[in-house]
Amino acid sequence: MKAATELDTMIPVTVLTGFLGAGKTTLLRRILTEYHGQRIAVIENEFGPENIDNDLLVQDSDEQIVELSNGCVCCTVRGDLIRTLNDLAARRADGGLAFDRVIIETTGMANPGPVCQTFFMDDDIADTYRLDAVITVVDAKHGMATLDRQEESQRQVGFADRLLISKKDLVNDADYQALRARLVRINPRASITPVHFGETDIEALLEVSGFDLDAILNIDPEFLESEDHDHHDHAHHGHHHDHGHDHDHDEDGHACGPGCGHDHHHAHHDDEIGAFVFRSNKAFDPERLEEFLGGIVQVYGPDLLRYKGILYLKGINRRMLFQGVHMMMGAEPGKPWLASEKPNTRMVFIGRKLPQDIFTQGLEQCLA
Repeated sequence: MKAATELDTMIPVTVLTGFLGAGKTTLLRRILTEYHGQRIAVIENEFGPENIDNDLLVQDSDEQIVELSNGCVCCTVRGDLIRTLNDLAARRADGGLAFDRVIIETTGMANPGPVCQTFFMDDDIADTYRLDAVITVVDAKHGMATLDRQEESQRQVGFADRLLISKKDLVNDADYQALRARLVRINPRASITPVHFGETDIEALLEVSGFDLDAILNIDPEFLESEDHDHHDHAHHGHHHDHGHDHDHDEDGHACGPGCGHDHHHAHHDDEIGAFVFRSNKAFDPERLEEFLGGIVQVYGPDLLRYKGILYLKGINRRMLFQGVHMMMGAEPGKPWLASEKPNTRMVFIGRKLPQDIFTQGLEQCLA
């Protein structure tokens, strides 16, 4: 993970993923044609022949990289993403191509995981490019059905730093809220914004800092609230106040299980991909925690999509920040705890069928 000073020279990268027909092409077409003052290299990451956008982007299939009238560049990857990224960086370094940032579009139902891992695994890439965020486009009208049918689409939601919902005007508010609630359960750390691709602010898509460790760990309050009322009531729920945004508990503080009269409008879809949060006001024993997280990543790495946390460690007067994608985990020291704040840990794990109780009990055993 890079120090802040190096970030200025790094080329930021946005991974754009999402449901077929949700409007990624419309968005890309705008990026590639309208004047927005940024020189962007768009990489179409192709897996196979089903690419529908070819006529739009690359007229001549022999030509790998096409320069466009608005200063953007477009290229289609038929082979290796790493090779393409290195090629683009080399052309940029020798003055052959000018671009400020990269957008990688993964086609259709591709899993964004391997694309993200590229930026942490390959040294040349990690020295040149900074992965800014994964943006997933969800179709409001067909989103529910796609999530039901395609586990890959759940994975795209789980990986996202930002979820853009298109076609909201085609559904009623109750359907939109149901979709939103489902997206929050799969991924409580991504911001969710309805968009009109005719007029989305392109700037707003480009500096998200989703992989920046120091970026705030935001967890959707709706998720925390449903978790507090959940019947998976673990011990760590007892001491999680002082977040600055307390949630309404029932008067008598009971955790309500199913059928307790609180309708949280979850017709629960049993999604394979989901999230949970671990919180504690007690400090972790650093060595035990490191050992436990190392073991968890070995065992559950393939099923972990994104995980991120702000950690309170014994004997260290500043917060530790950590995050991971699949098997790759990084940590670095963050800001000192202020005298006015109570140090606490907040971690969010997003993955496929993760055993919440194993994680929770394991983490509780790492508390000092």
